[in-house]
Amino acid sequence: MGVSQRAGRIPAFIVMDVLERAQELAAAGREIIHLEVGEPDFATPEVITKAAAAAMARGETHYTHSMGIMELRLAIAENYRKRYGVEVDPARILVTAGTSAAMLLLFSALLEDGQRVILSDPHYACYDNFIEFAGGVPVRIPVRAREGFQFRADEIRAAMDANTRAIFINSPANPTGQVMPPDLLAAVAEMAPGNPGGPYVISDEIYHGLVYEGQEHSILEYTDNAFVLDGFSKRYAMCGWRLGYLIAPPHFIRPLQKMHQNFAICAPSVAQWAGIAALRDGWDDVLRMREIYDIRRQVLIQGLRKLGFPIAVEPKGAFYVFTSCAHIDADDYRLAFDILEKTGVAVTPGRDFGPGGHGFLRFSYCNSRQNIELALRRLKDYLAGR
Repeated sequence: MGVSQRAGRIPAFIVMDVLERAQELAAAGREIIHLEVGEPDFATPEVITKAAAAAMARGETHYTHSMGIMELRLAIAENYRKRYGVEVDPARILVTAGTSAAMLLLFSALLEDGQRVILSDPHYACYDNFIEFAGGVPVRIPVRAREGFQFRADEIRAAMDANTRAIFINSPANPTGQVMPPDLLAAVAEMAPGNPGGPYVISDEIYHGLVYEGQEHSILEYTDNAFVLDGFSKRYAMCGWRLGYLIAPPHFIRPLQKMHQNFAICAPSVAQWAGIAALRDGWDDVLRMREIYDIRRQVLIQGLRKLGFPIAVEPKGAFYVFTSCAHIDADDYRLAFDILEKTGVAVTPGRDFGPGGHGFLRFSYCNSRQNIELALRRLKDYLAGR
C-alpha cells in the first residue's frame, strides 16, 4: 500500500534470491558451494589494504571533492594512457560508490521518458532496471550462442530509430564471458557518434583486466564521445569497498556532478585512497589472480562438457560460463533451485539476464579449484539420478 509504481515494478535480482536461499541452507548446516555470485573469492591485495590503513591513520576520513580525489582521477587517466593509448582528461572522470551508482546517475542525465537504449540479450541483470527506473526503454538485441554471443552490427542498425539515445555494450560480458572484437567496437562507435550527430555508446568495462584469450579494448580507443563505466570490484577483489567511476563527455559532467553532490556527496574517502594504490601498485596481484581464474575456467569448461552441458564458444573473459540447460529442464529457474536444494551447489538461472537467458545456467568460477571439482562431482550424481 502506497508503494510507488517505480519501486513496485523493479523485479527481483534472482542471483541474490539464490544466494540468500543458499545462506539459509548453510545456516541449517548444509555445505554450500557458491558458483552463483560474481564476487572474487580472493582477499583484497595487501598493497591496497595497507594504503587504506595509512589513509585512515592520516585522518583521510572526511568528505572529498564530489568528483573524487584528484590523485585518483589522475591515476585513472594514467591507466588509460598506459593500457589503451588514449588521453582522458581527469575533469571527465566522476568517482562513485561503485558502478551501480554511476549507472543511476548516467541514465538520469542521459534519458528523457520513452527514449530507447539498445543492449544485448542476455545482459547483466540490472541494466534494464536502471534504464526503466530513469524513464527509458530497453531494446534487447538477441546475441546467440552459435554466433559467440556477439552483437551483429546489422541488427543494431535495424533496431535504431530517431528515439534511440544509446547503444549499451559490455565487454568482457556478463553473463557470457565474451570479448567484443575491435572491428565490432569500431562499428558501434561509428553508429553512435553522440550529440549532435546521434546516440552515444555506453561501455561497461568492469571486467577489463580479466581476459584470458585475446585482448580487451576500451571504447575510448574508437571515440571520445562515449560513456565508460568501470571500477575496482572485479579485477582488484574490492567488491565491498564500493568504488567505481564514470567517464563522460564534457558537457555531461556538471549535471552529473550536481546530482552526485545532492544524492551521495562523494565516494567513500578511504576507498578512494585504496584505489590509488590499486592502480599504481596492484597490477601484479591482478595478474596472479587472473592466472588462477584461468585455471578454474578451464577446469569448469571441461567438467561441464563432460556432464553434457553444451558450450558452443568458450568464455574469454570475466569469470562466468554460460551454458544451455534445456536438455535437462527448459525451466532454468526451477532447475537452478532444484540443484541447490539437492546438491548444495548454487548456480544462477539464465532468465536473470533477460529473455535470451531462458533455458541457460550461469556458473561462476569465483571459487577454489577444489570446490569447483567437488561441485562437478555433485552435479554428475544429480544428473545420474534424474
